[in-house]
Amino acid sequence: MSGRTEGGAAERDHNPVAQLLPRFLLVLALTPLPTPAFAHASDRGHVLLLPTGYYVAGGALAVAASFLVLALLPSDFLDRFWQRRLPLFAFGDGARTIVSLLSFAGFAILIAAGLFGSRDPLSNPLPLTIWTLLWVGLVLLQGLFGNLWSWLNPWYGPWRVVSRLFGEREIKRLPAWLGYWPAFVLFLAFAWFELIDPAPDDPARLAWAAGLYWLLSFAAMLVFGYLDWSRGGEFLTVFFTMVARFAVIERNEDGRLSFCWPGAKLINAAPLSLSGTAFLLLALSSVSFDGLSKTFFWFGLFGINPLEFPGRTAVVGIGTFGLVLMFVLLAAAFILAIVLGQRLAGSKHSLGQAAGLLVWSIVPIALAYHVAHYLAALLVDGQYAVAALSDPFALGWNLFGTADMQIEAGVVAGADSAWWLWNVQAGVIIAGHMLAVLVAHGLAWRLHPVPARAALSQFPLTVLMIAYTVFGLWLLATPAAG
Repeated sequence: MSGRTEGGAAERDHNPVAQLLPRFLLVLALTPLPTPAFAHASDRGHVLLLPTGYYVAGGALAVAASFLVLALLPSDFLDRFWQRRLPLFAFGDGARTIVSLLSFAGFAILIAAGLFGSRDPLSNPLPLTIWTLLWVGLVLLQGLFGNLWSWLNPWYGPWRVVSRLFGEREIKRLPAWLGYWPAFVLFLAFAWFELIDPAPDDPARLAWAAGLYWLLSFAAMLVFGYLDWSRGGEFLTVFFTMVARFAVIERNEDGRLSFCWPGAKLINAAPLSLSGTAFLLLALSSVSFDGLSKTFFWFGLFGINPLEFPGRTAVVGIGTFGLVLMFVLLAAAFILAIVLGQRLAGSKHSLGQAAGLLVWSIVPIALAYHVAHYLAALLVDGQYAVAALSDPFALGWNLFGTADMQIEAGVVAGADSAWWLWNVQAGVIIAGHMLAVLVAHGLAWRLHPVPARAALSQFPLTVLMIAYTVFGLWLLATPAAG
């Protein structure tokens, strides 16, 4: 980028910081390594009872050390790092309509199973597919391999069929000022249904909600066009597309695939509007609140005995308040960090431009929290989903030979299982924050080509990331119920 110093190789050869870089990386690798701790099972999977200060301190030091290393790196290092690609092969869109139609057919069967199948959420494939395979498993795959959802979503195929049958028709354009606000409102409703609604796992209740959402989204696509509504209104597509920017697989406009570094596609992203920034912050805050809402600490604030949980119906008001409050607090902390960073760097960029660009560094954190928070559910409920899909209507079928499979719930129960599970979760959170620091530093170069200003602008945001690392690890370790 313009304004950066040239001759990076020569500078690195005579730069003592570059010579010390391997030692810094060794410290980074060893800092978050934990020591064994005992645990016992809970509704969430486990609760660590021994002091977790070492884990929290290790995570915070890892993020802080990554910032120091990046601030001291040669000026052209990040450019060369992010631009590296390993070409693979071309992959066309020829079968996309067929795959989407198959996905729609599967979705229709799941809705029927929700309405007419078993009332048990662990035997009915609809809640298991939506809350586990889609909302946990697919998010993980999107973050690793790219935008699989563009093929798997159940709207594209039916929309193409209707467009072919009835021909192209004049569509209305969404007002530009709407931006991502429709997706934001729908995501907030989805988060409320998942976290606050008294019975989000009830198969019939979920079937009505999912079916109506599909119909409303399809109608909006017919009115405003598939592309426009998918980009700003359909919250799953918006969320999955943002997550896919972190993936290690990149697909060019000509369909050619290549390997890239995790988060490399975030560096070239255009700044988000205010609505897009709010959407990403909501995605992170909703998962964080899901963890917080089950802690003894949260229940204690409202005088509720967590060992005598009164049920979700009794805490609807508290939950709604907490969900909104978590978003407001995170958004305020993020904006404050951006404002302070801009002042430290003496930036002339507007707050909207800086926040809209740097918010992309939230993607690694949001993905890490998502995976860490729901990992236990994926490992156990994923097995129930595989079994339930073989007998979707509880009629004694065994379509895939998995209906009678033994569910291994012990994978998240007991001291040994809880120890490795918590360490994997902690490692994912720490790695996500470290990658977020790396991405944020790369984005800062686009705002501040001068190395000193780029480093100064990132200091408040790094402090926020350290605080969120501590918060995330505390959520994993603190006792929870409900």
